[in-house]
Amino acid sequence: MKKILLLALTCLLFAKTQAQTTSDSLAYQLQRKKINSMLAERMQKFGKYDQSLSKHTGIFGLQTKKDIRRSNDILMDIVKNDNEIYRQLKILLEYRTFQQTQVLDRSKESETVNLNFMRTINKLHDQNQKLKQEADKMMQQHENSIRNFKIAVGILLIVLMVLLWKIYGKKAAPVS
Repeated sequence: MKKILLLALTCLLFAKTQAQTTSDSLAYQLQRKKINSMLAERMQKFGKYDQSLSKHTGIFGLQTKKDIRRSNDILMDIVKNDNEIYRQLKILLEYRTFQQTQVLDRSKESETVNLNFMRTINKLHDQNQKLKQEADKMMQQHENSIRNFKIAVGILLIVLMVLLWKIYGKKAAPVS
């Protein structure tokens, strides 16, 4: 019964760990996808910025204030996007650190559980050995008691036979 309970408990802990690991991995993957889409958006904005730098709508093919402002606006969007990417990367790195910490905590917990199981097994083994020794002692005492009882019964039989021989032996001797 204890083995079945222990097996069920182990399976339950394993299933819980698997479910949590799967959800953790899913969240990590979603964060990575978010960052990758932001990087793709940045590349697209940088392409627009590069095009805006090459636009010269002014007289004699020069850039106008409007062209420069448009380029600066695109550049500011890129900087804002970069800042958001850095924030999301920080979240991703913190999440990764959190995952590593969780893995370490789980491994320590499972190591502790295993050590406790080993201690319990050793304790039960020691108790089993003590009980076997006690059973052997009791068996030895029982055998000694039986032997002593047999000796006592033997002595009583001899004494009884001697008494009977003396009683009946004296009565039978004058008749002859």
